[in-house]
This record gives sequence, structure tokens and C-alpha cells, in this order.
Amino acid sequence: MRYEIIGEPMPAVICNLDSGETMISESGAMSWMSPNMEMQTTGGGAGKIFGRILSGENMFQNHYTAKGGPGMIAFASSFPGSIRAFNITPSSPIICQKRSFLASTMGIDLSIHFQKKLGSGFFGGEGFIMQKISGSGTAFIEIDGSAVDYELGAGEQMIIDTGYLVMMDATVRLDIEQIKGVKNVLFGGEGLFNTRVTGPGRIVVQTMPVANFAGLISSLIPSKS
Repeated sequence: MRYEIIGEPMPAVICNLDSGETMISESGAMSWMSPNMEMQTTGGGAGKIFGRILSGENMFQNHYTAKGGPGMIAFASSFPGSIRAFNITPSSPIICQKRSFLASTMGIDLSIHFQKKLGSGFFGGEGFIMQKISGSGTAFIEIDGSAVDYELGAGEQMIIDTGYLVMMDATVRLDIEQIKGVKNVLFGGEGLFNTRVTGPGRIVVQTMPVANFAGLISSLIPSKS
């Protein structure tokens, strides 16, 4: 599989496949494709379907296979931002926010990832249930706004506002901390909690979480009297 990511801030990834190669995507993610791409919808068993529901994904996935020769398929982002490709190996799984998975090659496994500490899940903004991407292959992830990468050393930390963490290596630890000071909580505009991540490992943050964008738009819409 060879790919090209085009078109930011409304990007798409165009994948060129050899005959017999297959791409996996969430239902509804395909944007355009060559006529010889054959689609098959699969659930993968009750356990996997339930896991995808918990992690915020669709119940079913689509498999697209190039038949009778090379094929082409494109997957477009659902929100202005970026698409990133991650090379996944059995020793390098990643943890992502819910609904960030766009597509992947065969050999990629999607599963749910529970935060070890309940507080991190209920208050950290990234959710008690995140998404683990493992296996072997290439996975494409949607990022809201622009992507900013950091490589944290062992014990190195960063404080991140709610919703801005989109991806981290499985080696990174995620915790939450309460913002200190009554005035800071009431008037600082940053909410009650921040997310603390601790290395070693990569993290990717996004500059415009879709939830923040939706909140901004809704605040500008006049309420009906």
C-alpha cells in the first residue's frame, strides 16, 4: 500500500493498493475509490462490536479489497484538521482518543483501552475508555486542527487541557490533577482538571478539539425566547 495525504485543512488520504490488498475503515469513511474496490462489511463478533461501541466507534467496519488489479481508495477527514499515519508494530501500540481512527491496512487490531485510574477517565477529558491500536501495519488517525508532536523522556511530564491529547504511546502514563485555587477554578476558564502525561514515549496534541469548536459555535447562537 502506498498513500498520499492531501488537502489540509480538509484532508484526505489516498491509498493505492496492489491487487488483493485490503484497507479497513469505519463505516461511512470512504470518500471515493476505483471501480474494482470490493467492499465487505463485518462486525467481527459480538465482543468486538461491543468494544467498538464502548470506544465510541461504529458497530461495523468495512473492508475494501482491490480485485483483478491495482486499486485506489480515499478516506476524508470529518472535521477540519490533519490526518496522520502511524506505523504500528507488535511492540509499539498506540492509545488514541475515541473516534480518531480513520482507516488502516490489514493486520491492525482495534480494541478498547481502560484508564487504570477511575479519576483519569471521569475527569481527565480523554475519557475513561480510549482506543488501543495494535498489531502490524499502517493506521491513519484524524486530528482536530493542527497536530503538534512531542517526544517525552523517561519521567518527563506535560500538562494538557481537556480534550487536547489525541494520541500517546502505550508507554506513556496518563493522570489527572485538580486545578489549585478557588479563584483559578471559578474565574480561570480552564475547568476543574488538567491532564498530566508522563514519559517515556510520544504524544500528539491537537489545536482545536471538535468539542471546543462546537461549544464556541453554540455560544454564538442566540437562544430562542
